[in-house]
Amino acid sequence: MPNTSLPEDRIPVIVGVGEIADRPKDIAAGLEPLALLEEAVRRAEADSGTKLLGELGSLDVVNFLSWRYRDPEKQLAARLGANPAHCYYGPVGGESPIRYIHEAAKRIARGECSVAVVCGAEAQSTATKAERGGIALPWTPFAHDVEEPKRGAAFQKPMAVKLGVFRPITVYPLYESATSAHWGQTPREALAESGALWSTYARVASGNENSWLKKRFTPDEITTPTPENRLIAWPYTKLMVANPTVNMGGAVLLTSLAKARAAGVPEDRLIYPTGGASAEEPRDYLVRDQFFESHPQNAVLKAVMDLVEGDGKKFDAIELYSCFPCVPKMARRTLGLGPDVQPTVTGGLTFFGAPLNTYMTHAAVAMVRSLRKRGKLGLLYGQGGFVTKHHGLVLSREAPKGALAQDTSVQAEADRNRRKVPEFVTEASGKGKVESFTVIYEGKGEVEHGVVMLRTETDQRALARIPASDTATLAHLLNMDRTPVGSVGSIVTAHDGVLEWRVGSAFFPSPLVGEGGSNERTLIRDG
Repeated sequence: MPNTSLPEDRIPVIVGVGEIADRPKDIAAGLEPLALLEEAVRRAEADSGTKLLGELGSLDVVNFLSWRYRDPEKQLAARLGANPAHCYYGPVGGESPIRYIHEAAKRIARGECSVAVVCGAEAQSTATKAERGGIALPWTPFAHDVEEPKRGAAFQKPMAVKLGVFRPITVYPLYESATSAHWGQTPREALAESGALWSTYARVASGNENSWLKKRFTPDEITTPTPENRLIAWPYTKLMVANPTVNMGGAVLLTSLAKARAAGVPEDRLIYPTGGASAEEPRDYLVRDQFFESHPQNAVLKAVMDLVEGDGKKFDAIELYSCFPCVPKMARRTLGLGPDVQPTVTGGLTFFGAPLNTYMTHAAVAMVRSLRKRGKLGLLYGQGGFVTKHHGLVLSREAPKGALAQDTSVQAEADRNRRKVPEFVTEASGKGKVESFTVIYEGKGEVEHGVVMLRTETDQRALARIPASDTATLAHLLNMDRTPVGSVGSIVTAHDGVLEWRVGSAFFPSPLVGEGGSNERTLIRDG
């Protein structure tokens, strides 16, 4: 029996989870996203051991990009034979599944509905193979008249787009470079940490029956470039980035404790959402104050820690969003966890698979299954954009002692910590100090060009290119034993009007000491 004095019809609880991975031998037989969604939802209902979809009052469908429909949420509701009052298809965002689960729980706590579903699906593997093979898929006709959802490039400055640093794979390396320098790591040490962390994700994925890639990899296999594991954007290889070419669907079914008990759902199957937090960065990453931490991420993770630390509790299981290594590396430091952290119950976006915005739906499924087996408290942390949108949610096997909080934004806390943002310029000269950098590679591993984010002599921010022909400057950026962050070089303007940066007399921060770096070095060495 739950230990709570709250009205049971206002206590939200997860009663069912379902997922599907579709690997058709015949491409034309591959399931479309709507079919994957329906199957995942029906599996979630079956998992609950009761019939609840007939009373569905809230349906959230995570944005998908592998196929375009008109009103997919309404089409799914019709397939389910439901007419929910809240029927929503959201925008792009990797944090959105966690946000939707949290919001659905809040609706139940407010008494607005008693049954809710959050679900997402992608069929990118089938869609890509069909396009390449010229195969017509017998799916719901593609809705060409529906506008494509806005993604990264729509929010970025023209110069970022021109230099190729407007996609996740080329923006996250800027955080990777800045954070590792701030923590006092050499690039070699940072890469070793990433490889060890990703190897842990791969190990978990290898034991998850729904994973797309069920294979263990050593840290060196992950970080060492090969023809099969090419460099994409420094320092990330193919095995260090999200894999969206999958066919997957996942769903989470929630109801009230009163309805769950009336339906006879066993107590050991019930998982309670007990609280969470959210905050965001500006969509345009170039108007952020720095790149060695995320104020919204910090605020969200500290808020969820506050939800459990009062009772001396710790999380028995966690899922740290894992599109690129810098994200869980940042998160585990804010959570005060060491490099030996167990960061996932799912397997990560490289190895489990990354059905674009809906990975965290599958993480929620895995977390529910994990908590049902052992432990009492789980943390789901999702993020979207370019370290932009953050949401954390605490799940528990124990009923909450108080009502689920409705105001869960920690945006004010995040904004309070934001420092002065430098002005972004596209014209500059003189000296420029490296704030962060990456090197972008072509399909066969050749350098396309490097990109540095600079602070000018007047402390403005600029982006500059390093041509593939400037081997000296590229060698300076790619030195494995000393970070180029903080080094100074010359800013020049190329014939096409784009700024370029050349290595010169360099100033380096101490390789052993950074802001908060010396203790971190000990952690990495000992870990």
